[in-house]
Amino acid sequence: MMAASLLRRDKKATAAHLKADLNRTDNCAGARQLQELLDTVLNPETPATDTEALDWCKCLIAGGDGFDEFCKTVRSYDNATLCGLVWTANFVAYRCRTCGISPCMSLCAECFNNGDHTGHDFNMFRSQAGGACDCGDSNVMRESGFCRRHRLKTGENVPSVPRELLLMSEMVLPRFIISVIQYLREGYTEPGEGTDSGSERDLQKVLQQLEPQISFLEELTKMGGAMRTVLTKILTNQQTFKDLSMGQEGSPYAKQNYEKYLSALKNSGLVSVEEKALPASAESPAGEEEATGALASSGAAAAGSTEEASKEEDPDGGQALGQRKRVKLSSTTKDTSIMDSLKHKCFLEELLFWTIKYEFPQKMVTFLLNMLPDQDYKITFTKTFVQHYAFIMKTLMKSHESDTMSNRIVHISVQLFSNEELARHVTEECQLLDVMVTVLLYMMESCLVKSELQDEEKSRHVVVNCGEALLKNNTYWPLVSDFINILSHQSVAKKFLEDHSLLMLWMSFVSFFQGMNLNKREMNEHVEFESQTYYAAFAAELEACAQPMWGLLTHCKVKETQEYTKTVVRYCLEALQLWFDAIGFVDEPAPNQVTFHLPLHRYYAMFLSKAVKCQGLDLDSLLPDQEMLMKIMVHPLQIQASLSEIHSNMWVRNGLQIKGQAMTYVQSHFCNSMIDPDIYLLQVVDLLTMASVHQNALLDSEQERPMLEGALTFLVILTSLRLHLGMTDDEILRSEMVSQLCMNDRTHSSLLDLIPENPNPKSGIVPGSCSFEEMLSAVADFKAPVFEPGGSMQQGMYTPKAEVWEKEFDPIMVVLRTVYRRDVQSAMDRYAAFLKQSGIHTGNPWPPYKERSPLHPSYKGLVQLLHCKTLHIVIFTLLYKIWMDHQNMSEHVLCMVLYLIELGLDNQDQEHKEEEEPCIEEHCHDSWFPGTSLLSNLHHVINFVRVRVPETAPEVKREPPPSTSTEATSFGPNLREAQVFSLVAERRRKFQEIINRSSTEASAQVVRPKSSSTRWVPPGTPPQLVTEILEVRESMLSLLIKLHQKLSAKQNSLPAGWLEEAAAAAEAAAAEAAAGGGPADAGRHTHGDGITAIERILTKAAGRSRHSQRSIQEICGKVCPPVPPKKSSPADKKTLDKEERRTRARERQQKLLAEFASRQKSFMETAMDVESPDGEAAMDLGLTELMDSEILYDCVICGQSGPSTEDRPTGLVVLLQASSVLGHRCKTGEAKKLPTSDEEHIYAADTCGVAHDLRLALMQRFFRESSCLQSVSIGWDGGVYVQTCGHTLHIDCHKSYMESLRNDQVLQGFSVDKGEFTCPLCRQFANSVIPCRPGPGLEAGAWHCPSNKKPSVLVKEVEDLQGLMAPFPTVSNLSKEMELVIKDIKNTTQKKYMDYGKNPGSPDNDFLFMYSVARTNLELELVHRGGHLCSGGASGAAKRSCLNQLFQVLATHMRLYSIDSAYNPWTRLTQVTKSQLEEGPEVDRREVAMLFRDVPSLLIIFVLTMPQPLRKEHFTCVVKMLYNLQFVQALAALSAQFSPEERQAWSMSGTPKKNAANGEKCFEALLSHVIGELSSDETIYRLNAAEPTVLSSSVWSPQSIEFSLRQFCLPYLRIASLLQHHLYGDVLTECLQEDEFWTLVVGLGLLAPGPQTPSSSSSPIPSASCLEWPGVSAFQLVTQWCEEMKGLPETQAEHTLELVPFRSPQTLLVQDPQWGAPRLLQLPDNYNILFQYYHRKACSACQKVPKDPALCLVCGTFVCLKGPCCKQQGTCECVLHSQHCGAATGIFLLINASVIIIIRGHRFCLWGSVYLDAHGEEDRDLRRGKPLFLCAERYRVLEQQWVSHTFDHINKRWGPHYNGL
Repeated sequence: MMAASLLRRDKKATAAHLKADLNRTDNCAGARQLQELLDTVLNPETPATDTEALDWCKCLIAGGDGFDEFCKTVRSYDNATLCGLVWTANFVAYRCRTCGISPCMSLCAECFNNGDHTGHDFNMFRSQAGGACDCGDSNVMRESGFCRRHRLKTGENVPSVPRELLLMSEMVLPRFIISVIQYLREGYTEPGEGTDSGSERDLQKVLQQLEPQISFLEELTKMGGAMRTVLTKILTNQQTFKDLSMGQEGSPYAKQNYEKYLSALKNSGLVSVEEKALPASAESPAGEEEATGALASSGAAAAGSTEEASKEEDPDGGQALGQRKRVKLSSTTKDTSIMDSLKHKCFLEELLFWTIKYEFPQKMVTFLLNMLPDQDYKITFTKTFVQHYAFIMKTLMKSHESDTMSNRIVHISVQLFSNEELARHVTEECQLLDVMVTVLLYMMESCLVKSELQDEEKSRHVVVNCGEALLKNNTYWPLVSDFINILSHQSVAKKFLEDHSLLMLWMSFVSFFQGMNLNKREMNEHVEFESQTYYAAFAAELEACAQPMWGLLTHCKVKETQEYTKTVVRYCLEALQLWFDAIGFVDEPAPNQVTFHLPLHRYYAMFLSKAVKCQGLDLDSLLPDQEMLMKIMVHPLQIQASLSEIHSNMWVRNGLQIKGQAMTYVQSHFCNSMIDPDIYLLQVVDLLTMASVHQNALLDSEQERPMLEGALTFLVILTSLRLHLGMTDDEILRSEMVSQLCMNDRTHSSLLDLIPENPNPKSGIVPGSCSFEEMLSAVADFKAPVFEPGGSMQQGMYTPKAEVWEKEFDPIMVVLRTVYRRDVQSAMDRYAAFLKQSGIHTGNPWPPYKERSPLHPSYKGLVQLLHCKTLHIVIFTLLYKIWMDHQNMSEHVLCMVLYLIELGLDNQDQEHKEEEEPCIEEHCHDSWFPGTSLLSNLHHVINFVRVRVPETAPEVKREPPPSTSTEATSFGPNLREAQVFSLVAERRRKFQEIINRSSTEASAQVVRPKSSSTRWVPPGTPPQLVTEILEVRESMLSLLIKLHQKLSAKQNSLPAGWLEEAAAAAEAAAAEAAAGGGPADAGRHTHGDGITAIERILTKAAGRSRHSQRSIQEICGKVCPPVPPKKSSPADKKTLDKEERRTRARERQQKLLAEFASRQKSFMETAMDVESPDGEAAMDLGLTELMDSEILYDCVICGQSGPSTEDRPTGLVVLLQASSVLGHRCKTGEAKKLPTSDEEHIYAADTCGVAHDLRLALMQRFFRESSCLQSVSIGWDGGVYVQTCGHTLHIDCHKSYMESLRNDQVLQGFSVDKGEFTCPLCRQFANSVIPCRPGPGLEAGAWHCPSNKKPSVLVKEVEDLQGLMAPFPTVSNLSKEMELVIKDIKNTTQKKYMDYGKNPGSPDNDFLFMYSVARTNLELELVHRGGHLCSGGASGAAKRSCLNQLFQVLATHMRLYSIDSAYNPWTRLTQVTKSQLEEGPEVDRREVAMLFRDVPSLLIIFVLTMPQPLRKEHFTCVVKMLYNLQFVQALAALSAQFSPEERQAWSMSGTPKKNAANGEKCFEALLSHVIGELSSDETIYRLNAAEPTVLSSSVWSPQSIEFSLRQFCLPYLRIASLLQHHLYGDVLTECLQEDEFWTLVVGLGLLAPGPQTPSSSSSPIPSASCLEWPGVSAFQLVTQWCEEMKGLPETQAEHTLELVPFRSPQTLLVQDPQWGAPRLLQLPDNYNILFQYYHRKACSACQKVPKDPALCLVCGTFVCLKGPCCKQQGTCECVLHSQHCGAATGIFLLINASVIIIIRGHRFCLWGSVYLDAHGEEDRDLRRGKPLFLCAERYRVLEQQWVSHTFDHINKRWGPHYNGL
């Protein structure tokens, strides 16, 4: 067999041979050979996991070359002009709205960064479903936004591909693809065949096995345009498919394989095979051309489509109904092919089919999308996709993983349908729109239930069931989103609007949602289970109904499109009529039920509004007849009434979810699709008919008031809202913005979110000619973010400008837009605060009345509502009742009533003269008012009123209407105001009667006041109604004036001449305004309370009618206070008492609160005061007077005050924490830059911690261990820092406090077992208590008196003191506590930071650690004071120091170690000793040379090991002796920096001065001596020969040397001064920076304070003059010190070169003890720089790109947050790093979230973000993706908290991290 022999040969050779054969003109033989070879290689029966086949294919395709070479060659012929990069979920991409034509446009990071988008509106986003880069595609984005590569269209001038290059591919690939397809066929099992989960697992397994094959295909697509062309040819060629799809003839395997495929195809149509048998669908004419098989694409799922399924789903027999409906639908579709099974004609179709069957595996999706840059492929693929749409929907509905599947579907469809040209093409050729609508219909049909709205029994309407998974999980989302996407293209939308049958189908789809999720009011007990289906319902209406509606509306903007609008309106009305018929609605809505979902009403309303606003259509031409209008009005009205009921707690038994619905209904994302159209609809209907707001419910008396308020507020909204009645888009935007800002200051993003977007919400473009930003800057001021270092960090906020409060604050809009009622209150409070602040009005203001914008001419009729008699009667009644103090009347009611009056006055109909016949004939109340004009009715006096009331009512007793709880005064037969509030002015009798009937019924149902318990009266038995005549004799005007009196509590509050004055004032204002061009009545009446409001109304009335003016003057003249009822009924008394009791209780409460607040305030002042009050003065050691008596401490737990004793010690509350802040200091104070590219690095070698470690390691190599450990300090890394809040407590009290904390389980944030607690007084975090030593305070007397002893005497005394053995401490409570604290201190830091010696745990080690704790705290205090002591003692950082107590504890502990007198450094410091070098061969290495020792460390050791308390004279003596050493060290270090010539010169010039009188105090003499001594050992200065130091270039003058010496000694002097300050309470004096040295020297007693204070101007005293030698020749001592440096064993130095770079003893000289301040890394200004580099960076530990990358801001290390990859012993990397880098304090920036987290020990907290956007806001998790910039202030605050160790105190939200970060 030919193939067999080929198989044995080398693959490459074979491939080359075949390629050569095929290139001949006669290539049959070659082709045959190849085919035979492929038959064997690609035998479908070999398992897919066998990689041999794949290797063969690669070799063959490459034709003998290496596959990688081949790839390169093919890529060089890439002619693509599109980027087309495909990405999967979680990829970071960009979207630029400025450049995008389609809202779905997206760019990959590379194309985005290479394009120019400066100043554009772009954002970065994390892809949810995956996507592809659109760069280069001018259908989706503007060319100006293309990146450089795609703008130049580099692809176009690529040479054409040589034929032979891809010849093999053309032969091999078809066979390869069919083999992949055969594997897919073979592996597929229907989910129903096996057990469900099993079959799913099988599918996964098949896909895993095919992974390499599919990846190979994907690789091919990435080779560029040339290869894609080949693939397209293969995939779309129908002939190839025919030849190959059956497999090889005669192979049983192939045959069976093909059978499997056919059976899989069987159920792919919309109607499954079994249903085909039903006769109904046979009606549709078969055999329309098959090309439109496309329709199958339509995508709705018919899970219930097979009969069995629908039986399962619908057990209650509704199945027949669903079935019938479905059949009817199927026959209406235009195209039968959508119903049939799929038929495939090419590989592409079958591949897509299997992709769907396998539920869109990611690799397949990527492969199919990678091909899209090929134009031919794109068109074929889109058609194929459409053809499979129905099948996709079916699969989606069966899928268990519908979420992932949805994302993958949209990933594909968004690439296809965002392109307008393509969408139009497919719409025309494949009926895309039909397909989509049909599929959606089918999908929803699977979950229909019978509607229970109105009459349950008779209802024929079906609605979707919101509890179904389909709606609950948003499974319909991908299909709806595709639909919205294609409707955004004008050409497609026009097709849709022109196609009437489609519109009808769509309306029937929308009507499935009409009335879903019905709520029935629970009357008796609380509902058991609160269903949460309303989420699904609101989401469904918004996504499936409202968004397509907005999409269509965007195309109906101009006059030319008015036909479309008319059509939509027509079909809406038809659908509504059908709906009314189906639910059996006649005229009365069913009581106690409400649905918030009326999408048909809203479609109607929105298209109506658009027609009038943009297309100039006449309103009347679009309205149906009167009866239909009334029907349309009922349901929206019912929603408004229910809102009011829900807020009056009448639905409380339905649980919280009903409140949730009421809130969602008005919430910003929903309001413009829900409440706005509803209110608009009501406005339209009201202006033609007159509405009735009826509430046939029985009301408890406490619900009466809120219902009345609700009804009135609704009326006001109805009459004054202008959103759809003539406001322009800009005005709407402005009023929305103002109302949101008035409620609260808002951040930019929350404002964007809260303002309802007009168009399709997907596009993200806010409409209108005026952009959002301009409008925002017009109405609001930006408040930049504020930073209180101790407070929370604010974001940048926008707050309304003053003139907005003054002129634009519109309470009505605020009420309409508030989700929570408290927001209305908040807006009013802010308004009141503004008025107070600007001095306009100080009292409690009423909501201001805002002038309305003019109505659109079509809507003029709305005004009639304000001029209907019924309304006037209501107003009159309410005014009367308020005046009579009726119980249910609140200020809010009066406010709304006045508002209505004022609206009426402002919207006067000029045409109607007062005498004319009123425009609407009214059938009742003629007796009340003569006409309908509000103006004329205002002054109409009503004398008597006939009232029908129940006989039980108190009016029967012939009293004026009293205020009882069951007031039922219905003025006139039909108006019972609170319960029935009918505004009736009906043209048609029928409605009139109904309303009359209903209201009389309602007024009959009254609660009887007789029975003590209020019982319900059955409606059937009304009490006897009696007609009463009441004497009233009032007009509306007189009532207003009387109310004015009542409100102002003054008799005669409006004197008779009042009007004239007011008029004059108004005229003056008008004149002024005319001059200034301002509004005429911006007078004093705009803002204020009820009094102002009444005055304003009266002025207006007088101004508009002379008659009113006369009446007002008359009434003002003769007015008298209201006469209260003569004898009040007992009920009345009760209510009065109740009210009084209430107010008293309220006052009491206020008083208590005030008292509490003042107490709290005074406590805070004492607790937080830095200069603590006298009680605590003892602790503030810096400020105490010197007292002889014992110090008294207050215990904050038991409150007793007393001294600390051995038996009952008192302690100071402290927090011990390990700190590496000092170790991170560098020589310069500059912050290091964070690397943002591979070239940049950070080196840690120059940090303080590293330098000290190196030094110690070097010393340990040459000198004796114990001596080394006393010559340096550790604690730079991991030192223990102690801080206190300054409060003290008894240690036994503390123990019981800890016990109680341990038992109290509700602990947050700290662990009691670790000894953590919060200070009982100030709640500051703490974890230990330092005992205070008993004894007198800071001693005056002996300890302080300056001594006149000679230096030599003092030196001797100090030596004797050191020799004294410590008396072994007696065991007492105090000493036990001291030991415990030492233990705490040791446990605070990690073991590695304590053991620096060769043998851990040795006493030397312990000793070193102890004195280093003191050193660390002194150094940190210095850092907190800014690194110097110029600012004196008052530095805030040192406020509550506990160093004194800390020293006592350390000293007590260190006295246990005695220093061996032979090695005591003091003797070597002060005496010339016999040289020890000669004494025989040394057993041990020698002591550390004095010049190598760290002087501050020695100072602390001396002080801590001498008996306490130490006398001041001895302290000063120690300081002086050590200053000598420090000075000589400085000289030695300097001399090492000279060049040899300079050394020579200085040595010479200093020699003569040695013998001068002050030789010992002159630096030249000493310097020359040092140089002389050290030169004798050639190793010391040797290094300069090799490399001249940097400084050698500058010439050393005496001044520069003097300056350097001072700088060198300063750190030591600072430490000494601080120590003296803490031990003896000496005050640190303030000084200038340049005088710091002198101030400290004088303060330490090194220099007697001279007559002139040294300053830089006078010749400064040389630093050497402070030297004081201890009775021994200075030169001898110096010689001795220098001798110790010499003669270090050479051999060792040579030996260990490779270990530590040690060149000469000079390295060990302390070089420059000055360190800069600790700094965090310097971050880049733009977050994007940092993000782009780090979010793709691989972790150095595990080499993977971490899921959550983080950066340490202290050292720049890149770590995996929470990554299991880098765990060590169960601890994740961030926690590990925080221990290593910051001794358990870590500051990390989370790259993907832009947030900073702090790790402190076992706890962590989210600190916030230091990157803010242009509006001063954080963007946590980068959700908005706007460009972020470094906020320097925040970063400073962070750094400051790090340096001052205050994370624990300032950040409040800590939680345990369990080592998992």
